[in-house]
Amino acid sequence: MKWQESVSAASPEEEAAEASLTGKVGGLRLLDREQAILAFNRRVLAQAVRADVPLLERLRYITIVSSNMDEFFEVRFADALEAMRDAQEAGAGDPQRDALRGVVHEAHALIDDVYREFNEAVMPALKRQGIVILNHAERDAGQRAWVADFFHRQVQPLLVPVGLDPAHPFPLVANKSLNFIVRLGGRDAFGRSKAGGGHIAIVKVPRALPRLIKLPDALVPAGTQAFVLLSSVIRAHLEELFGGRPVEAFSQFRVTRDSDLEVDEGDVSNLRQALRRGLTTRHYGDAIRLEVVATCPEALWRFLLEQFRLPEAALYRVNGPVNLVRMVQMIDQVEAPALRFAPQDPAWPERRLPRGRSILRHLREHGDVLLHHPFESFDPVVAFLREAVEDPDVLAIKQTIYRTGEKSELMDLLIEAARRGKEVTAVVELKARFDEEANINWAERLEAVGVQVVYGIVGFKTHAKLMLVTRRETSRRGAVQLRRYAHLSTGNYNPKTARLYTDIGMLTADEALTADADAVFHQLTCLTRVRTPRLLLTAPFVLHRRLIGLMEQVAEAARDGRPARIVVKVNALTDPAMIHALVRAARAGAEVDLIVRGACLLPPGLVGLTERVRVRSIVGRYLEHTRVLYFRWGEHDDDEALYLSSADWMGRNMFRRIELAWPVRDARLRQRVIDECLVPYLHDARDAWCQQSDGRYLPVAADGPGAQQALAARYMTRPLR
Repeated sequence: MKWQESVSAASPEEEAAEASLTGKVGGLRLLDREQAILAFNRRVLAQAVRADVPLLERLRYITIVSSNMDEFFEVRFADALEAMRDAQEAGAGDPQRDALRGVVHEAHALIDDVYREFNEAVMPALKRQGIVILNHAERDAGQRAWVADFFHRQVQPLLVPVGLDPAHPFPLVANKSLNFIVRLGGRDAFGRSKAGGGHIAIVKVPRALPRLIKLPDALVPAGTQAFVLLSSVIRAHLEELFGGRPVEAFSQFRVTRDSDLEVDEGDVSNLRQALRRGLTTRHYGDAIRLEVVATCPEALWRFLLEQFRLPEAALYRVNGPVNLVRMVQMIDQVEAPALRFAPQDPAWPERRLPRGRSILRHLREHGDVLLHHPFESFDPVVAFLREAVEDPDVLAIKQTIYRTGEKSELMDLLIEAARRGKEVTAVVELKARFDEEANINWAERLEAVGVQVVYGIVGFKTHAKLMLVTRRETSRRGAVQLRRYAHLSTGNYNPKTARLYTDIGMLTADEALTADADAVFHQLTCLTRVRTPRLLLTAPFVLHRRLIGLMEQVAEAARDGRPARIVVKVNALTDPAMIHALVRAARAGAEVDLIVRGACLLPPGLVGLTERVRVRSIVGRYLEHTRVLYFRWGEHDDDEALYLSSADWMGRNMFRRIELAWPVRDARLRQRVIDECLVPYLHDARDAWCQQSDGRYLPVAADGPGAQQALAARYMTRPLR
């Protein structure tokens, strides 16, 4: 089949099922996607409860859940807002509205549990360690004087209270910013009472101010580390902002807005410029959620709901700071190494890739090299690119860029390569959610030194992780030829996240694989038809269809009585057609194991449908990010295939993104991936959760080893706690 003869497309039934998130597949009712996302966050929150997790890391898991919930509302909940408004007045009986009510109820319950763990477990435990957050009543005279001085010098000059009346409308409040609403008594400067307006005021707090301030050691007892919240500092001096006018009631509040950038790519001449303009308005999208403190008077929160045009179901009354994400500042400032995870040192794979020797030569002479992050270092990838930049015989470098971070040695190396006169091509995905600004900045810096920058394909995100180096070489017979080298990965070109996420990368000089990689770049840059790749499976072209074909091959083997096995490790499984293929294989007799970190809509263990399907989720110290796909359809060594991939099993990845999956053909490397990325996770007795047929997850009730701990023991210099 030609590369572009046909693009895989979901059937109308599949698209409808994915859109509603509650459709049926082959008689199987899928689980609710939003509920599955919330269930994942419950598993993350469970890490904050574990006694074997250091205290500050427990607090970090709380901030992670809080951040995840912010994104849940910013991105996933906007489309449901109108239905939520309708559901407020609708009666029971509408399945879609009832499902939405269930999501809203679970979101409220989850956030309540986050604050309960914060207030009743983590903070009291930190207090016992001498780490405290002092409110105004708890501060002594010296501490209050210091806080007052801090307020007058560093906070008050930046605050601009706005008293509301017809000439002073409700101010524009940015997404996730800290604000105060205040009800004032008495008369204003113009002699007006409440009836004349001006009794309600809004105080916007600039993002530049720290949300957590550490008190000087001289003001606290020895062995104590004390902090004050910025909201507490402002609260203690609210009346000073209004000339001593009495404050009758007040509350912190924060509004979460729809933050998904929507740019009509077909109606812009320059995507980068259009996105740059869009970033200026992102913080002021439609309101989705309102957070106030639990003590906020009803009149004030009803006033805010009216201003933001939100239904009451969008109100979250929280017992604590309205933005727990900012508590990460406390984790960073506290001096208590014993309360954090012990630092880990990823290993350089010395035996498989000797340090200090040419990586390109090693790949030519010894074949592919697999790197398992974060247990093995990301440094060889940086060294691979650095060698290509410094090698005068390297003529061209091409790389996809999805998430690299604001600072990136890899991007600096691409800039240096261009300065040295090499042909450098960067495929920059400008629409990588919440990384748009960083990627735009990198694109502009790359273009400034002559890098050929393209922004992928209109309507598709370039999510593939691929780097290609072309080098001029001379054969033993003296013939000059061009040889390619490549790096493919399941994760981003981001050294920071490579220390936090589990991913697999592969360095290769395989001629067929690098030729396929070159074809991918050729199509991304010039949009022409190219030959069908021999080895790479690409989305949106063949990946979806070929993976379903492999599952059908396994199902056929099961029907014939041959060994039949599927093991899939991904971050999410929501695509109805792929779920259907897995169910067909299981019903035919294949054993199916799914290791899905996040949302999985396939309910396992249903009689007559999914008895042979088992679903696990691993939530540990590191974020599971590796995508590994294993298929067996017989007894012989050739009756199996193993792919590594950048794609999750979701409709967006299969049909609306540029994705890659590549085979691990070397039997020795294939066995290594099985032994490290699949087997330990199927037997994890520490960080594993088993999904039930109703979508609930139960922790594995065993006190045994965890996959991440086993891998750290194999590669790292210190064991994981």
